[in-house]
Amino acid sequence: MADYHFVYKDVEGASTQWDDIQRRLGNLPPKPEPFKPAPFSPADDPDLAPKSKAWIDDRTPAELDELEDDPELDDDRFLQEYRKRRLAEMREAAKVARFGSVMPISGSDFVREVSQAPADVWVVVLLYKDSIQDCGLLLCCLEELATKYPATKFVKIISTECIPNYPDRNLPTILVYNNGAVKGTYVGLHQFGSRRCTPEAIALALCQSDPVLNDGQTESSSREGIIRGVQKRFIEKFVADHEEKEDDDYSD
Repeated sequence: MADYHFVYKDVEGASTQWDDIQRRLGNLPPKPEPFKPAPFSPADDPDLAPKSKAWIDDRTPAELDELEDDPELDDDRFLQEYRKRRLAEMREAAKVARFGSVMPISGSDFVREVSQAPADVWVVVLLYKDSIQDCGLLLCCLEELATKYPATKFVKIISTECIPNYPDRNLPTILVYNNGAVKGTYVGLHQFGSRRCTPEAIALALCQSDPVLNDGQTESSSREGIIRGVQKRFIEKFVADHEEKEDDDYSD
């Protein structure tokens, strides 16, 4: 049996001559425009887009290292920008970390390592002898400071190699140099709290008059800024030691 409910549909937009006449007479509404889909354009893939400087700045060092070794990455602009940034970071890191420890020197090294140090470098010189216990105590504190402030130069030299016949009763002695001149002299431990001296107490004493200590990262190297940083580290250390003591008491 025939399907009388079937409705024939011509190609979309097609019209009969009769319909055209009726539209000209105003008996039918205007013929609708045929549907035209928008031209196809694939969605943007962020992984395929050129890597801008802002994109590079948002990446962590670990992510950049992985991208450098990615064989599928073929973006000359990205690689150039990446290498430029890495080179700048390496230069800055080398500048900051040029010291970072207490370097032993001899009498013949003194002029080169201390007196002729660059004008922007502060040099902390420890006069010591291994046989004197207080020298070892002060050296331990200076080693910790040298690690925290790698842009400040720390050296140690046997006292009599630096100053002939220098009396042992004055040891340990700290000399602070800048631009070839002595800026400070500290004899013994009493200025740092005697045998209870700490790296923080030494740092505060060294920075009372000049910005001796420099971590290489702080934008402002003013004496006040350094003192605030030392005070902050002292408070953090005090709180950490106090919490550790409470944990030990609780476990007992």
